[in-house]
Parts: sequence; structure tokens; C-alpha cells
Amino acid sequence: MTDDERLRRWRLVLGGGDADGTGLGLEGLDARMDSALSAVYDQGGGREGGLGASAPRVARWLGDIRTYFPSTVVQVMQKDAIEKLNLTRLLLEPEMLEAVEPDVHLVGTLLALNRVMPDRARESARAVVRKVVDELERRLTQKTRAAVTGALDRSARTHRPKRVADIDWDRTIRANLKNYLPEKNTVVPSRLVGYARRQRSVQREVLLCIDQSGSMAASVVYSSVFGAVLASMRSLKTSLVVFDTAVVDLTDQLHDPVELLFGTQLGGGTDINRAIAYCQGLITRPTDSIFILISDLYEGGVREEMLRRVAAMTQAGVQVIVLLALSDEGAPFYDHENAAALAAMGVPAFACTPDAFPDLMAAAIERRDIAQWAERHMAV
Repeated sequence: MTDDERLRRWRLVLGGGDADGTGLGLEGLDARMDSALSAVYDQGGGREGGLGASAPRVARWLGDIRTYFPSTVVQVMQKDAIEKLNLTRLLLEPEMLEAVEPDVHLVGTLLALNRVMPDRARESARAVVRKVVDELERRLTQKTRAAVTGALDRSARTHRPKRVADIDWDRTIRANLKNYLPEKNTVVPSRLVGYARRQRSVQREVLLCIDQSGSMAASVVYSSVFGAVLASMRSLKTSLVVFDTAVVDLTDQLHDPVELLFGTQLGGGTDINRAIAYCQGLITRPTDSIFILISDLYEGGVREEMLRRVAAMTQAGVQVIVLLALSDEGAPFYDHENAAALAAMGVPAFACTPDAFPDLMAAAIERRDIAQWAERHMAV
């Protein structure tokens, strides 16, 4: 990198004015990029920031940043503009929704505005949500189905296969290499490794219980997509429940994650105990059930009763997993006291990224130690 290029980049970062120390002026494209950045990130120092309340100006700015920056940067700038400049009202305009770059955070904002959204903006909002959901399904479906199917097959492995077709010859040979006979050039198997008859019935019950508080917006989006993928697998019985101070069962919407998302209501209080009580009533086969609570654990209900319910579930054989977030951002602010209390009863609480979630499901199906899995894969 030349000295001039290095100086140019520092000028764009520092924003001009007497304090930046570069003494460099900008022209042409660089000046337009600097103006787009200053609209959101001006912290004084001579740059004039802000977009005002003018919809045409915001639309123009949205078009500019899509011209100057890659889509990943555009998404960050949009998120920052919505938060810093309070542009949520303008997102209720169809023209604005057609101009933005759709991403998970934008979907979360739209869902939070769902109850106040005018009818003329609703179809545009639905199109934005559909685009994001379709992209997430393309990214996550194959990996999730492969991980879950593989885990179910491994959990059904047997050392007494009933048919030759059920023998896993590769694993059988490797398990019996010590019985190799050089003179016969063959392996004599003392034990077989194979698969139990593939079951057509439900093998696991999966319950996703999702906190709708405002900080969990991205987690709600990802959980809904994963719920739809899991519900499409006949070997799983998948339920999805969302809660604030009320509990809503959205299982019947799992065939369409967009409709499911518009059935959520971000914000409000939190009653985790009430949600867990409802989910307990859905469990019919505890030892074959996986209960995943996705929450920051700030309990507005009865904390002691919540912990007693979790303990009762684990004692009954339910595989209980608590995710502080299911998003790309890592662990949010969460109730450390409740997380510690859960860990003491063998239920670790940790944040999980969407890319790691399929492997987490596989670990749960195989009843591996989830605490050890989290230590290897996640920041607990």
C-alpha cells in the first residue's frame, strides 16, 4: 500500500476536520463515501451528520451506500442508522422497505413494528422477511438435515443386525482387524456392527421454547427457521412455543416460517416459568425428548419454581439445553445467577451460532455431554 493510499484510508476513517491530522481533502467518489458515512457516524469534529426525517433523503442514502459498499457493510450501516438516528418510523413506508438491504436484524426490527405497521407497508415488510428466510433456509437446511439424520442413524446402531443388509461393513471390518488371518487373507468378525431397522415412527421429540423479549430478536428469526427445518423431518416431532408474559404455541405455523414470525410479538415482559410449565405438558416421551430454551434468563415470573421445573425435566430424562442466544453476535446480557443455578444442575447455558446449531442437535440426539460440547465449540 502506498503512502497516499494509507493516508486516504485514514482520512475516511477519521472523518476530516482539524483533529484528524491528515490534512487531506477528498473529491469525487471518496467525498460521496465520506458523506454517506458521516450521516451515521458523525461524532463532531466538523462533520455534518444525520438524515433528518426526510424519506427521500433516507432513500437516497440507502441507494448511495449500496453503490459504495459491499452488502455486508451495508447491513451494518443500516442497522446502525436505525439505532442511532431513530429511523424506525420510516421503515413503515413501503418505499423505504424496497430500498433496504434485507438481513436478520432488519427482520427483527420489522417484527417489533408488526403491531403498528400500516396495511400499505405490510406486503413490503412480508417480502423483506420472505427474502431473508429463504436465504437462511438455503444456507442451513441441508446441513441441519444431514447432521440430524446422521445422529439418528448412529443412535440406532446395533451389534446384532437382523439382516445382512443392515450390517455396516466398513465399521465391522475396522472393529475386527485384530482378527485378520494372513494365511486366509481375510478378517474373521467376532462381532458385527450394523444399524437397527430404520424406524418410520417419530424417534425424538424436539421442543423449541423461545423468549420474545426485544434483545432476542435475531434468535427468534433463526429459531423459527430451524424449527421449520426440523418440523419437515418425519423422524422428529417438533414443537415451537414463544413467550413473554403470555405463552403462544406456534407449532401449527411451522410449515411457513414467515407466517410463524409474524405470529411473534417482540418486546414485553418475561415469564420463563410459565413457558416451561406449558412445554412440560407437551412432553410425552421424556427419555426421547430434547427441550431447548432460548432466553437471556431474566425471569419475571417465579424463579424458584422455574428451576424446580427444569430439575424435574432432567430427572425425568429430558435432554435440556439453554441457549442464551441463537445468533451470530455471541452471548448477550443475561442473568448470570440463573445461568449458574442451571449449570449446577447439569444444564449449561451458552450462546450458539446458527452454523453450530446443527452439530448441537446431533450431540443432543446422541445424548453426548452438552457441557463438554459447548466448551469445545462455544464461548460458555
